[in-house]
Amino acid sequence: MIEEAKISFDKQGFMKTLGAEIIHIESGLLKIRCEKHSGLTQQNGFFHAGVLTSIMDVACGYAALTTMPTGSDVLSVEFKTNLMRPAIADVIIATGTVIKSGKTLVFCEAKVTDEKEETIFATLQGTMICLKTKN
Repeated sequence: MIEEAKISFDKQGFMKTLGAEIIHIESGLLKIRCEKHSGLTQQNGFFHAGVLTSIMDVACGYAALTTMPTGSDVLSVEFKTNLMRPAIADVIIATGTVIKSGKTLVFCEAKVTDEKEETIFATLQGTMICLKTKN
């Protein structure tokens, strides 16, 4: 499912709009990199919370997809975001990790950090659903 996750991610127009790219993928884990530009900031020049939330949601979704049967698809069911501090970095990394993968639901966590992955800006807990295998 790792190759399928990469192919599916590449179809995400919104991730292209953000300039987000996968930098690491393995079963149950995915990292997305996003570089700051003026179109992604809020009034104080920080990354907008919507950018942080979006890339964490997508990181969780594709981390979840890597644990699903071949041919599956994934959708978010719910998530909760904690914004811990302003994202003042020039580059952010969203890391999505599967906590528990069931037959239908997958529970995930994500965080957004600076490029060195030292400072945490936000966290997310989410539930993803496995859609029926495509025939």
